[in-house]
Amino acid sequence: MFIIHGDIRTMTGQDFPDGYVQITAGKIAAVGRMEDCPETDGDILDVQGAFVMPGIVEAHCHMGITEEKKGMEGDDCNETVNPITPQLRAIDAINPMDAAFNDALAAGITSAMIGPGSANVVGGQFAFVKTHGRCIDHMIVKAPAAMKVAFGENPKVNYSGQGTSPSTRMAIAAMLREELTKAKNYQEKREKKVDEPMDFRYECWLPVLRGEIPLKAHVHRADDILTAVRIAKEFGLRMTLDHCSEGHLIMDELKEAGFPAIVGPDMASRNKIEVQNMAFKTAGLLAERGILTAITTDHPVSKIQFLPICAGLAVKSGMAFEEGLRAITINAAKICGVDERVGSLAPGKDADIAIFTGNPMEVFTETLYTLIDGKIVYRKDEKCATMNLCERISYDKKQ
Repeated sequence: MFIIHGDIRTMTGQDFPDGYVQITAGKIAAVGRMEDCPETDGDILDVQGAFVMPGIVEAHCHMGITEEKKGMEGDDCNETVNPITPQLRAIDAINPMDAAFNDALAAGITSAMIGPGSANVVGGQFAFVKTHGRCIDHMIVKAPAAMKVAFGENPKVNYSGQGTSPSTRMAIAAMLREELTKAKNYQEKREKKVDEPMDFRYECWLPVLRGEIPLKAHVHRADDILTAVRIAKEFGLRMTLDHCSEGHLIMDELKEAGFPAIVGPDMASRNKIEVQNMAFKTAGLLAERGILTAITTDHPVSKIQFLPICAGLAVKSGMAFEEGLRAITINAAKICGVDERVGSLAPGKDADIAIFTGNPMEVFTETLYTLIDGKIVYRKDEKCATMNLCERISYDKKQ
């Protein structure tokens, strides 16, 4: 298949105002200028100058775990009876039938990092998945992809009312240190082949301790961000700083620490004490300082389909235009540890592609097509929803 005559934004540093993308077996085979496009008698999608870019990546959300239309019955985001639950797996709770998945596709969002909420000190394992499918096992790109931990207000509020720890920030940090120490001791015994029976809870920590996946730290306030940094440094762990609402107040410290930030949901209300300094300017300031930065909706805190608009509002507040696009594509993919597959238009990567009438960070821009693994999974004209590719292309030519 060829996508031709597109305004191609690759996120690799080289764009093609009149270019093509060649897709073979669900992968990108080539990207370049139209004058270099090889002749083909296969499927051709002429987008006539439309804005073509990598499928958008949501770096942190709860889509399908907190379902939009099902209340308590569809809310599996937090196991609020035990503050330490590393053994929970997002893939056992994500419902691909959640309406948010369709909303994501209609916004050009082709993949997302999905996992437990922030009520617990340790919430469980995130998964990185594609946004199209009916069986979660077939949608997985990486699982586990991160281990959720939370600092600050949320664990405090949840457990102080139950008359148990944690009810202070000191307890949150102490409980996480204790858990990591036990996990590290377990790792050492397993590696030394000591007669140590397998413990399901601590097996879940091994990819974190080996540096294969990061801690995914819910942090808003500056002091919580720095506590997370302190603990990650103590144990030599990778980490992403999710939300990072006061990151702009401690940029020198964050630059020195070297951890990436996933900023948002800035479109939500400041309904908690720890988000009083939340602002769209944060993402741009961090990126300008050289901190690898992505933008999140934290769906359903703000809606998944507004992710490109959130990037646009960050650009409006000072973020560079190209950096705004990178914050919802290649930067998000790098932070999630899947940039070898998604996040840019480059040979060998998955053919996850979003095609728009113009800049997707603008409100009036429409999504024309969303492709995942080279297949059209959304198109603007719903009349063609059941057509195969050749029928769709023929239909387009008649319009």
